[in-house]
Amino acid sequence: AAQGASRPGKRGAAHTPDIDPTGPTALGLTRADFLPTTRADMKARGWDQCDFVYICGDAYVDHPSFGAAIICRLLEAHGYKVGFIAQPDWRDPASIAALGEPRLAFLVSAGNMDSMVNHYSVSKHRRRTDAYTPGGRMGARPDHATIVYGNLIRRTFKNTPIILGGIEVSLRRLAHYDYWQDRLKRSVLLDSGADLIIYGMGERPIIELAEALDAGLPIEQITYIDGTVYRTRSLDEVYDAVVLPSWDELEADPLTYARSFNTQYENMDPFSGNRLVEPYPHNVFVVQNPPAKPLATEAFDEAYDLPYTRTYHPDYEAAGGVPALAEVKMSLISNRGCFGECSFCALTFHQGRIVQARSHRSLLAEARRITQDPDFKGYINDVGGPTANFRQPACAKQLTRGACVHKRCLWPKVCRSMKVDHSDYVQLLRELRALPSVRKVFVRSGIRFDYVLADPDPNQTFLRELCEHHVSGQLKVAPEHVSDAVLSVMGKPSRAIYDRFVGEYRAMNRELGRDQYLVPYLMSSHPGSTLREAVELAEYVRDMGYMPEQVQDFYPTPSTMSTCMYYTGVDP
Repeated sequence: AAQGASRPGKRGAAHTPDIDPTGPTALGLTRADFLPTTRADMKARGWDQCDFVYICGDAYVDHPSFGAAIICRLLEAHGYKVGFIAQPDWRDPASIAALGEPRLAFLVSAGNMDSMVNHYSVSKHRRRTDAYTPGGRMGARPDHATIVYGNLIRRTFKNTPIILGGIEVSLRRLAHYDYWQDRLKRSVLLDSGADLIIYGMGERPIIELAEALDAGLPIEQITYIDGTVYRTRSLDEVYDAVVLPSWDELEADPLTYARSFNTQYENMDPFSGNRLVEPYPHNVFVVQNPPAKPLATEAFDEAYDLPYTRTYHPDYEAAGGVPALAEVKMSLISNRGCFGECSFCALTFHQGRIVQARSHRSLLAEARRITQDPDFKGYINDVGGPTANFRQPACAKQLTRGACVHKRCLWPKVCRSMKVDHSDYVQLLRELRALPSVRKVFVRSGIRFDYVLADPDPNQTFLRELCEHHVSGQLKVAPEHVSDAVLSVMGKPSRAIYDRFVGEYRAMNRELGRDQYLVPYLMSSHPGSTLREAVELAEYVRDMGYMPEQVQDFYPTPSTMSTCMYYTGVDP
């Protein structure tokens, strides 16, 4: 999903898909169809100055699977002049000034991935390719990209507001454990020279912020927007906050960090979350406002209905395009948010637990655009998001009172209040596969199998149609482990539930006369796994009769419950 979990592809391994064979020139597109990236582009539009300049660690791809494209097109739709600087040379201050000083602010993002995850495997070896750079070339961005870009801007433009966003800063907005340096690090706001962080999904906050800046409000007075983080030297006007342990206390005791992280986790709901304050030395306070409210379907549709070119900038044609685009260009993002709440996943901290879904109208319109692509071969590769078969909030009260603070929706078992219903998703898939030119619609985002088993439909309509129409020989699911001791720490369903799903999946395929397999995603080294559990997992893999496609070694990315366990040795 756009600005989604901080791990490359579906799992932790670096993957460079085939480069897109049909570039913007073949599509009849010119530089004028994209946001300005040079002074000449600005001049061609009659602009002397941009309102916003977006600095991005990724190449410029104007597709809604790229968070930068959504934010920029949304600002453009609201009447703002937006320029784009992709992968500036962080060793050359002139690169950051290519479009001059913006009228309102610089917007900075490391890109669709955390720059450290982008650069390093879990064994801390440097990856060889970067799918978000033209030609898959590695080395086009710095480590800790948002910090480097922020300081580069601040050295050149002393007073221009700098706003950070994207997955990297969203998960580093408060004190966090950094796996690569094996220590706690301060809020990225303090190390970057920036003025404000937009965390989570940015559509609501960015427009509210743009309107405040455009009205002449100084950046230091914009402290009221949900989904933002700011710093201050006085708490006189912060009257309703929960004060977290100070930086000195966090550094002194890992258990204090565990308690602080638990408080943060309990305040991640947009309806019930409190304002949080993290004190630092020298009378500095980092203030996190409550999360932004989830988007209504109409606003979600608006973000994806904008006039994207759906391809990379013409400057990249000589390099063969941007590999990451090939992974998503024939796919549809149908939802965001996830109430699965796996401990190792960053989604709870970034997109939240309340599922939001696009309308059938919007998705069908995008599917029709996909079918017009010269590279379309009749296959829509995916219809999903964090979890493909979540198309509505877990229960009705989430949209008024929020998600439960001390309960999980699916663990240790499915909540009695949950509405389990696949009918809308089934209907959407039926409508998509009925489109002219569409030969097959696949579901590859992954499904939550315990949610499938909880569906009261006696005819098993979703499982039947999934197996009959939407599996390409293999269905990928994520049991993650086979030891109940580890699964309980992961927040995943027990092995017995997975085994039951395996049985029902095989039975359905026999009934349909299909020869289709399950491919389980498995994870080694997760907190809670001792040698006993590792052996149990190894024996399970042995007894499967074939080698799994991938096994991911646990990667302690910032601000997940599992990373907190890894650092502190306790379950918060």
